[in-house]
Amino acid sequence: MGFHTFDVDRADALEDPGRYRFCSREELLSLVDPAPTDVVADLGSGTGFYTDELAPFVETLYAVDVQTAMHDIYREQGLPEPVDLVTAEVADLPFADDTLDAAFSTMTYHEFATDESLAELARVVRPGGRVVTVDWSAEGDGVDGPPTDERYALGHAVSAFADAGFVTTHAVDRRETFVCVVRREA
Repeated sequence: MGFHTFDVDRADALEDPGRYRFCSREELLSLVDPAPTDVVADLGSGTGFYTDELAPFVETLYAVDVQTAMHDIYREQGLPEPVDLVTAEVADLPFADDTLDAAFSTMTYHEFATDESLAELARVVRPGGRVVTVDWSAEGDGVDGPPTDERYALGHAVSAFADAGFVTTHAVDRRETFVCVVRREA
């Protein structure tokens, strides 16, 4: 599968409240289940649309994106207090072992779904920590999001996370997306 990044010239689309029909603030909060002392990473944070939703509920929230231009846009909008911008690939995160209590990605798993990225998550997420993935499903009709041949099925995500040392605690296919929540084994 070809990996790509979201076109920064279309960054305004990342601020569209219509995105909540695929993952609402309440759903994301429920899935991540943050504690006030948690250190969390938003993988593929873009302009911070979902980062902003979790920021009030954690101690530190790393907005991870490979594009500095996305960080520039986010910075111009104003960063919430606990947010730190991190320019990095998921396969090469600048965090010490067991740093994160949780990580989440909303509609970006298809951009980083490699063995190297999931091994890196297993390194930086503490034992018992969780990773929440909401992404476009290969089983979807392709009306929204990337073409279906650039997406993964839920079963792929479950298997790939298991191979990296995670246990699935919640997995569901939906009309156009899937949700996969995993915990890192001890």
